[in-house]
Amino acid sequence: MTKKTLNQNTKYAQELIDMIEPDFFFNNEPINRFNVTKDDNHNDNQNKAEKLSELKNKINSIENCNLKDNSKSLLMGDGNINSPIMLIGEAPGSAEDNSGSSFQGDVGTLLNKMLMAINIKKEKIYSTYTVNFRPPDDRKPTSQEIKRYSIFLKEHISIIDPQIIILLGSTAMEAVMALNNKVSDERGQWKEIILKNKTYPLIVTFSPSYLIRFPDKKKYSWEDLKKIRQKMKDLSIKI
Repeated sequence: MTKKTLNQNTKYAQELIDMIEPDFFFNNEPINRFNVTKDDNHNDNQNKAEKLSELKNKINSIENCNLKDNSKSLLMGDGNINSPIMLIGEAPGSAEDNSGSSFQGDVGTLLNKMLMAINIKKEKIYSTYTVNFRPPDDRKPTSQEIKRYSIFLKEHISIIDPQIIILLGSTAMEAVMALNNKVSDERGQWKEIILKNKTYPLIVTFSPSYLIRFPDKKKYSWEDLKKIRQKMKDLSIKI
């Protein structure tokens, strides 16, 4: 039996590697007759939705912002607000600004392949950005812009309250961890941040847009993805 399990795991891992290397193809409770039953999940959802709406209003009230002035829309985030996994990218691009949805076009296609390689559907997690408006000409946000929006991003994290945070690229890393290091120096290492007296595990990896420009780095992202899958197993996270 042990030999059979080992062969199956080896085959599974090899299939994933083959796919990902070139292009990431990869109720027993008694009835309570006296007390009114409360729908805690519904209340939590409503509470989160209200907090996210309040945060969106705060972000939209920013003045004298070059990002806001040059964008069509504010991109707050999308996906499952109760997901145990929160994905944070750099900034919306033209496709995202036009559609109002995160990670579109070639970047979105690659991200979907990355997530599916570890059996995650993007709509099952929560995705957002370091800054909520598209930078002019899709440039990288400046350190000043990152710092300004990091206040909102950290509040965003506290509202979603994930079990795992995935940071895609140096901009997200700078905003959440206040690090200006290269992603290659920090990727693949589990770290922690503390927000409002709560600890969140996080990991940094390359952004899909970077991998499109430098496809030879995909092998490193695959290593990071395996670590994310293992962390999910350790925390008994199922999506």
